[in-house]
Amino acid sequence: MTLFGVGAGVTTGTSVAYTLDGIAYRTFTASLPQVESAARTALDRMGIRVSGTSKIDQGKALRAVSNDREIEIELEMVSLKTTRIRTVAKQGFFFKDRATATEIIIQTEKVLGIS
Repeated sequence: MTLFGVGAGVTTGTSVAYTLDGIAYRTFTASLPQVESAARTALDRMGIRVSGTSKIDQGKALRAVSNDREIEIELEMVSLKTTRIRTVAKQGFFFKDRATATEIIIQTEKVLGIS
């Protein structure tokens, strides 16, 4: 399953990477405010509601909810023009929905006009 998920990202033109516990991440050549705006637009298009925001050490965290998933998005400023996005979609206590986490990144990329 891991190889299929990585292959799916490559064929769509993205380079989404994953941690062993189902967290998707990618780095964009765009400022943190640009990536945050694109992520919010992507979530809205997907019908996922942002439920809160908070500051983290080098950026911002967004919390969102859908019907049965809790979504966490971290935006980390790597430089003024580079931002790392990390997404995790939790369904219950144990299951992480890597497909949804990946789709959020893919849709964010589309809003940024990269793909």
